[in-house]
Amino acid sequence: MSDQHVDQVTDRVHTIVADIFGSLDRVLESVVACYRACGSFACADLAAVRPEIFACLSRTHEVVAGAGVIVAPGVLADRRRWLEWWQAPPEQDPTFLDVDLDPESLDFYDYTAAEWFAVPERTRRRHIVGPYVDFGGTDTYMLTFTAPAEVDGRFLGVVGADVRAARFEELLLGVLAASPTQITLVNGEGRVVATNSPRLPAGSLLLDPGDRLPLPPLPWSIVTSAADRAISPL
Repeated sequence: MSDQHVDQVTDRVHTIVADIFGSLDRVLESVVACYRACGSFACADLAAVRPEIFACLSRTHEVVAGAGVIVAPGVLADRRRWLEWWQAPPEQDPTFLDVDLDPESLDFYDYTAAEWFAVPERTRRRHIVGPYVDFGGTDTYMLTFTAPAEVDGRFLGVVGADVRAARFEELLLGVLAASPTQITLVNGEGRVVATNSPRLPAGSLLLDPGDRLPLPPLPWSIVTSAADRAISPL
């Protein structure tokens, strides 16, 4: 595989990711401004952030399936936990995602244990998780992009976006198809994020991936071998 093809794929990946995080940065700025403006930060105050969440969904139409703010426990004055999360069904207005945040409930959703929350909390850096099957939401393969929200050293939570893995791959098909040999974008576990091989669906675990070209600061690599053996997604 030529360096030119690798560079083209690398540049395209970074451009797409930068666009998604760019939209999240605007949500993040709104969260920080809202927090600073409120004497006692409460759940109702997050309504001021919704216009920027909806704008994020609008700007990234057909790419981002959902976006919002996930608040760290104890930050809000009137709620121990809260997800200000909105989904974007095709051809519909954004809909609020209502999850069970009661620790005493059998259906309690402990988002603090999720990688997309825990890693930004620990590192104070952006993070990407997936592809994984979003059983609790859309039942499709997703990539979750998150960034920490922090004010004066206090961790407020994360802003995030769910991106359909299939749509992310579609955005790369132009440069992937231009490569004369197989090229595969994988995450840290070796799971396929995008590829030009029809035999490797998103989420497949690539066996013996061979040489990898890391794409820092992303947790992804490009596999430059022609092998395409894989096991089915979990």
